[in-house]
This record gives sequence, structure tokens and C-alpha cells, in this order.
Amino acid sequence: MPKESTSPMSTNPVQGGKVTIKQVAQQAGVSTASVSYVLSGRSGATGRNGGVAQETAQRIRRVAERMGYAPDLAARKIRTGRSDTILLSLTMLSDPWSLAVIEAVQRRAMPLGITPMILADADWSRVLKSHDADAMFVDAVSPGQEELLTALSSQGKRLVVFHEEMQPKGFDVIRSLAGPGCVLAMDHLLRNHHKIAILTTERARERHDSARFMPYLDGLVKAGIPVREDYIDFFDRSPASAYAAAMRLLDRPDRPTAIYATTDFAAMSAINAAQRLGLRVGVDVDVVGVGNTSEGESMVPSLTSVGPEGFFDELARILVARAQGDEQDPRAVDFHWKLFSRESAR
Repeated sequence: MPKESTSPMSTNPVQGGKVTIKQVAQQAGVSTASVSYVLSGRSGATGRNGGVAQETAQRIRRVAERMGYAPDLAARKIRTGRSDTILLSLTMLSDPWSLAVIEAVQRRAMPLGITPMILADADWSRVLKSHDADAMFVDAVSPGQEELLTALSSQGKRLVVFHEEMQPKGFDVIRSLAGPGCVLAMDHLLRNHHKIAILTTERARERHDSARFMPYLDGLVKAGIPVREDYIDFFDRSPASAYAAAMRLLDRPDRPTAIYATTDFAAMSAINAAQRLGLRVGVDVDVVGVGNTSEGESMVPSLTSVGPEGFFDELARILVARAQGDEQDPRAVDFHWKLFSRESAR
């Protein structure tokens, strides 16, 4: 097989005009069929797929990138019926949980030629009606929207929905039950602490059936510890708000010795607040979060958290499979939570 040329003339042999698959094939020393297969996103990341070896596929991509090859997306959509896009409807982009979803989907989709598109608009239904994405992930569904999801699925929309209670009715449901995991978080803190505060949202407090709020109340009652209203503080789904709430809890004479935060980003804000006040996290104050995000794991000190293991990679795998035309019946995928003990609360 001819080797790739390294001469200056081979960097981009096309003087004006659009680079074609045939020209990429000539430079890579392979057939046009192989180039078409690889650049369509159908070849896998490992092994042999469709007769194209991994090494060959990698060489084709390198040559195509060097030459500035750009696929004709309109023509591809007509030919394949696919747009090679995945929509991610994420309620809060600054949340490490959302960032972990984006990272996992990008890592799996991009090598296959599939582009994730981030939707910050809460009105995902309006966008989905007008955009022919190959698959879509929805992280928040309001009451009464289940019928809309079913209707969109019946129109051929491939949907993956994050919800703890829904059943798959034409769409996949990712169910990650937070309640039992949050019980683990409180049990972990109650082993060493009696002065435990909570960082949560007003909505969770008002509902009083929240899977993330009730384990706090139930845990204190079971341990015989009175519930202190001054140890309950709220944030409005932003890191700045969580930081301010943590400062209110910790910058006081009778401060708590532990904080249970109902999201990882709130727990990370609490760690930052403690350090600002000169407190040693894991010594003077323990902090536990909810979500088990990679950002919490990699911060210093690393965040003790509860969450599902392998959640983000499996979600990405399901989404990409649907985008590639997986016709398996819609299903519910359940994830069980565990405690990940790290430096912020041993």
C-alpha cells in the first residue's frame, strides 16, 4: 500500500475548489469506497469495521483533515436520512453534571462524525419539532409533557429522557434513583457528625417529597438529632448562589461541622467557601455532594459524592446507538447509586 507523502505538494493538492473523496483516496492510497465508509462515520473506533482496518481509518481521517475535506452534509442527509447531529437539552450548563454529559457524548460521537449540539433553551419541544436531529437527550421533563414525548416519538423522533419515574412509551428512559444514594450520603456523615447542614433548593424544600431533601430530615430524626432551621440554606441553581449560602452556614460561631449538598456543584461551592474562611475541608468541616461528577472527583480536595457508576458513558452509548439507527424497542435503563468516599469526607 502506498505510503502517505510528506512533501509540501501533498499537504493540499487542490488549488481552489472543494476537496473530493476521490482526491482524499489518492493521497491516502486507498479506494474511494474506503474513504466514503470512514468519513461517513460508520467505521468504529477499534478493530475492523466494514473491511476498513483501524490504522487505515486513522490515516484516512488524518489525510482528510490535512487537505481540508468538508463533507456535503445536505447530500449525506438525502443519501442516508441522517443529519449526523445529537441534541442535548440541558437545564443548567454550568452544572458539572451537564458538563459530564456533554464530555461523554462528545467523546463517543465525534469520532463517528456525529456532532452534539447543546440546547440551552428550556423549550426543547419547540426546537425538536423543527430540527431533524438523529437523537435527542432531555434532562428535564415538566408534568404533563409525557404525551408530547410519546407523540414526537411516534413521528420518528429518537428520544432519550432522564426521569426517575417515567415508563418508556416510544422513547428511552434513563432512571437514576437518587433517593437511596442520598441516604448513603447522610449515613456517611452521621457516623462522625451531629451538626450537619444542608444546601438545597427552595423547590426541594417546598415539595417535601424530594428524593434529595427528605433523606436529610429522615436521617437526623432517625439519629435523634433535632432539625435546625438555621442549618438549612438554599441556592437558586447557580454556583454563585450556592457559594453565598455556604458562606452563611460556615461563617458563624456555631457553624456546622458537615455539609450535605444536594448537587455536586453546590458541594464544590461549599468547599470553596470553607477554604476562603480558612477551614480545612475533611478536617474542620466535611462536605458531601450528589451526582458523582468527574469535576468533583478531580478537584482539590476531591469531593466525596454519591451517584451512579458508569452513568455518563452508558448514556452516551445509548444516545449514539439511537443516532446511528438502533431500532431496539424503547427501554428503561436503571442505575443504582453508591458512595464514593474521597478527601472532602472520609
